[in-house]
Amino acid sequence: MNTYEILIIGAGPAGLTAAWEANKHGLKTLILEGDKEVGGISRTVERNGWRFDIGGHRFFTKVDEVYEIWDEILEKEDFLLRPRMSRIYYKNKFYDYPLKASNALLNLGIIEAIRCVLSYFYVRIRPPKNQDNFENWVAARFGWRLYNIFFKTYTEKVWGVDATSIGADWASQRIKNLSLMKAILNAFQINKSGEIITTLIDKFKYPKYGPGMMWETAYKKLLDQGHEINLSSRVLEISKNDDHYLVSTKEGEIYKAKNILSSMPLAHLPKTIKPEPIDRVKSSGENLKFRDFLSVALVIKEEDAFPDNWIYIHEPDVKVGRVQNYGSWSPFMVKEGKTCLGLEYFVNIGDELWSMDDENLISLATEELEKLSLIKKNSALEGYVVRMPKAYPVYDLNYSENISNIEEWLKEEHLNIYPIGRNGMHRYNNQDHSMMTAVKSVRNIILGETNDIWKINVEEDYHEEINTGRSAPVQKE
Repeated sequence: MNTYEILIIGAGPAGLTAAWEANKHGLKTLILEGDKEVGGISRTVERNGWRFDIGGHRFFTKVDEVYEIWDEILEKEDFLLRPRMSRIYYKNKFYDYPLKASNALLNLGIIEAIRCVLSYFYVRIRPPKNQDNFENWVAARFGWRLYNIFFKTYTEKVWGVDATSIGADWASQRIKNLSLMKAILNAFQINKSGEIITTLIDKFKYPKYGPGMMWETAYKKLLDQGHEINLSSRVLEISKNDDHYLVSTKEGEIYKAKNILSSMPLAHLPKTIKPEPIDRVKSSGENLKFRDFLSVALVIKEEDAFPDNWIYIHEPDVKVGRVQNYGSWSPFMVKEGKTCLGLEYFVNIGDELWSMDDENLISLATEELEKLSLIKKNSALEGYVVRMPKAYPVYDLNYSENISNIEEWLKEEHLNIYPIGRNGMHRYNNQDHSMMTAVKSVRNIILGETNDIWKINVEEDYHEEINTGRSAPVQKE
């Protein structure tokens, strides 16, 4: 049995980037991917010649090294520079996102706008005492009225629970240091510091055939360079044996490895690794939760579509949370004269929506878009459904403690197992963070660096400030 210096679990952005980095140092890897295709949540689904994302994936980063990797994988002509357009739909009106003062005032009305500003100043004087949950964290930065208009409904659709039971960490990762005052200053283009708010970036790179093009190309190039990538090869057990691990798959294969980079869900590691950890660690894995996702793609005439990349749906009386227009992401994703709209539903495996058959889901999606007046009646020409389990790691009030328990166990007993990527670290992160956890882990193994993977890119201000002189995510001391 061959011994692999590096065995990688998962062929998403993290796993493929790990192999890409290892290749730069002359080391070939083995990747085991449980699915029949690569890319993870960053794949591009193709149905009958239509292409659509699992969600939307802007290729934007403050990390020069990540841009270099993207440019190494794809040719210059494979990228489009796309304008960002996104809006919020609330009470039959569209709000520009990022905020534009004139648009917000017109839609809210002068009286409601004044109430929102007064509400903001009220929380500056009397902020919520406990800001550990999403609701209080956001209200403290935007005021209660704007929180209820622009954050509460959408967030509760995404997670399926009351916003008070979602940890503030999710807000601090996705909204970061954007506040009402900064949004207003940005709307009036008053920004003397040179600071860039990620939420407000108005242009981004995008592979012309979707994000899956990036990872499908990386997969093919890595195979050509001598890496082994086994699809439909799901890992069942990892057994520690002196100075190496034995990795067993559902298909009956066994592999021997010195180091393992794992992007399998962190929740599964405690029950996968043998010998079994103590009960506290096993319980921590069992208590980490995920939110699942499905998308209904509807084909319509291009002339009948909205121009946005995506629209956030803040209406509580429809189930759809967000709607993409894939033709606005790339004209290469759609067919001439037509486009494809993707309705995103946030679900749990086994619930009503997840279990609904495709035909009824397509009917529901069509009815909801017609109800919202986002398409004309009887304008949907064809439809497709894509389901994605474990799309979003849940940041409940106890998730951080559960992760810490697993992290400590790995550091004490399994120093040669490196969790990487979104599900691998149970981090609601961006693609660039997943990639850098992989790069830094490989350098730990090959170059003997001492990067603490758990502390990469966790500063609240990392994505917000471009004028710090950083060329890569840094670690907290």
